[in-house]
Amino acid sequence: MRLITDWHIHSKFSRACSKDLELPKIAAMCQRKGIDVAATGDWTHPGWFEHLRENLVEREEGIYVLKGREALGRKVRFMLVTEVSQIYKKGDRTRRIHNLIFSPSLETCAKVNAELDRRGLNRKSDGRPIFGLDSEELYKILKSIDERIILIPAHAWTPWYSVFGSKSGFDSLEECFGEMTKYIYAIETGLSSDPKMNWQVSALDQVMLISNSDAHSCDKLGREANVFDLDTISYDEFIRVLHEKDRSKFLSTIEFFPEEGKYHFDGCANCHFSCSPRESKRIGLRCPKCKKLLTLGVEYRVQQLADRDGTKVPMNQSFKGTLVPSHQSIVPLKTVIAEAFGVGMASKKVCAEYQRLTDRVGTEFFILLEAPIEQIVKESSHPAVAEAINRIREGRLQINPGYDGIFGTVRIFSDNDRLQQSTLI
Repeated sequence: MRLITDWHIHSKFSRACSKDLELPKIAAMCQRKGIDVAATGDWTHPGWFEHLRENLVEREEGIYVLKGREALGRKVRFMLVTEVSQIYKKGDRTRRIHNLIFSPSLETCAKVNAELDRRGLNRKSDGRPIFGLDSEELYKILKSIDERIILIPAHAWTPWYSVFGSKSGFDSLEECFGEMTKYIYAIETGLSSDPKMNWQVSALDQVMLISNSDAHSCDKLGREANVFDLDTISYDEFIRVLHEKDRSKFLSTIEFFPEEGKYHFDGCANCHFSCSPRESKRIGLRCPKCKKLLTLGVEYRVQQLADRDGTKVPMNQSFKGTLVPSHQSIVPLKTVIAEAFGVGMASKKVCAEYQRLTDRVGTEFFILLEAPIEQIVKESSHPAVAEAINRIREGRLQINPGYDGIFGTVRIFSDNDRLQQSTLI
């Protein structure tokens, strides 16, 4: 059974997140996107945890669906995955790390929450709470509550809050997790990197590379995801696949183009300056305008830890007994439509076309990755949409890389295209 998962989302209780992030709306958008299994997000928050208990029923072991929808045909399943933020001192440095916690049941979540309360940790302030706990210590606490819990480093390369981040991270998983490293089965690569980049660090051969959306609104669900082929669906089966690195069951990831991520390049947002790692080194890692230190991005940090030549990535070939992960890069469908029409993503025209295509052709993932171009031409209100999707599949697009918290900008059609092919726009 082919399944697409997105294991990192948030709720309306997380800071800077949409108030529309409630389970029924999340499920409806997941179905339109083509997401089969979504994280619940935020189960440490008291308000959201009550929402989960009121609205979810267990369908398969450790896998939940909305109450009252168990008998429907296609349905979205949920897994109990939340993100926590940790700020603590280790090795004479302040560390800021984000981790994903996977729980096998609501009962286990309740036990974790009770232990956090017993320790005086604040779960109420944010859906993604901040704890002053060392990552190794946190994992030991979680495993003492339920051996089936796993922890996965979130957006592992993000400069400010991640295990390898340039601002406050570590140089290895072992430095961060100590004796609990053996229980780190995967890392989340984040929007600003992809499997090819991560392959350059051979120490990551020991883990699986997963990708998720980190959605702060329903529209952002599925901007990255994972593709599985399972005979049976259960929490334990998903964890087994990660633990055993079973690439016959974990088929691939669906990725942002990493340049589009908001921390891909180095830069200074205040001065609107960005550059490649090579240029950063040439200018002494400082902004040429304000002279402050640049925020060093994901590409810089990967190159800093790399011990393999990134120009010789053996995609889908055997390497030391593992496979370099397969992946496909996409541009979100609303971005594609907006670029095709030459309007903003929030425009009524874009929303109407998105609704039209996902009603008539299939899910967003099907449209972007599999639908015949002829079918998209037939159902779209403008041929430029089909042409844009075809160009993305062929990698014919230009991206100005993101930096220092600013997303990269995607261009599928050049100014020359718009002048010479006016029928497209």
